[in-house]
Amino acid sequence: MKHLQLLLMRSVLVTVLIFVSGIALADSIRLATTTSTYNSGLLDYLLNYYAQVSDTEVQVISVGTGKALRMGENGDVDLVMTHAPSAEARFVDQGFGIEAHRVMYNDFVLVGPKEDAANVSGAQTVTDGLSLIAASNKRFISRGDDSGTHKKELQLWQHLGALPNFDGYLESGRGMGHSLQMASEMGAYAMTDRGTWLALKDKLELTLVLEGDPRLLNPYQVMLVNPKRHSHANINSAREFAQWLVSSAGQEAIGNFRINGEVLFVPSAK
Repeated sequence: MKHLQLLLMRSVLVTVLIFVSGIALADSIRLATTTSTYNSGLLDYLLNYYAQVSDTEVQVISVGTGKALRMGENGDVDLVMTHAPSAEARFVDQGFGIEAHRVMYNDFVLVGPKEDAANVSGAQTVTDGLSLIAASNKRFISRGDDSGTHKKELQLWQHLGALPNFDGYLESGRGMGHSLQMASEMGAYAMTDRGTWLALKDKLELTLVLEGDPRLLNPYQVMLVNPKRHSHANINSAREFAQWLVSSAGQEAIGNFRINGEVLFVPSAK
């Protein structure tokens, strides 16, 4: 009887060791990406496709572009996917990132209260629209979080000669979804990526007031964290995922992603 119990205990122990070993050996990578790719539902959609061709778990950390790049600099993630070309160029030039690839693009739009008291919908350019908001001192909600959207917004204000200082200009310090909700509740204007707008517009008391200015183009890149800076980075699995994103399969998946029949992102790897 004791011999049988010993055999059973050994069997259970071996099973546990195999299970624990399997967990330890499970492959995973950490991706820092923007709130726009997460809020729109794109990342969940793409990862469902990727799971069909790879056993690697992709752990998504959704933050603003500035924070995503800092996480890459610190070696807290294995790769980043962001949308701030100037900041991304510095990230690579300073040796923090390698193998930058264009993945997709969409655009930014201006949204605001349905009555559009600043008459932004009558503007010809995005800077004209921003000028009308400032001149009429209407509320404008900025993310104020060093995200790609915030960086782009500040560039546009600078085209007008100075950063905004009118009383209606407010910073949320939050992601795009929270900022749009705040704008909706306060009857304010905001700049948003089109993907997040399309994903959330049915829940908001806002309307699209300006689009189509070429300066509102919003390109996304994926970059690997430089293993020479951070040797612990899972570079091989990160590279496999990045290459899938720019492959014909990944690009097709991006192009097929829609909300209510509307395309949110245009593949651009080719």
